[in-house]
Amino acid sequence: MKITMKSILIATILLLGISEISIAQNKKKIEEIKIKTSAICGMCKERIESNIKFEKGVTFVELDNETKIATIKYRTKKTNPDNLRKAISKLGHDADDVMADKKAYDKLPACCKKGVDPH
Repeated sequence: MKITMKSILIATILLLGISEISIAQNKKKIEEIKIKTSAICGMCKERIESNIKFEKGVTFVELDNETKIATIKYRTKKTNPDNLRKAISKLGHDADDVMADKKAYDKLPACCKKGVDPH
């Protein structure tokens, strides 16, 4: 009887340990990426921040207008850097080496287009 109780106890401990590992692996991992954009002004900042925050998996987005860098935190199981760059491109802005979508770029206000001094 002692052997059976020990076996049950050991099996229970092992199952609990495996469950803990499984739970830890299923936690959503959040990564941060910094994407260089072609944003110019406050309107660009507003456009990027307000749209990208609704992309699947995004938990945080902030654009620094001085550096033109968007800092984005996202869930790795929901999206990836390529999708985030494409999303910025579809707003009419370059995103690292992904060029702005031409149709979206053409619809931008004049102050948001490359080569225009916003001041």
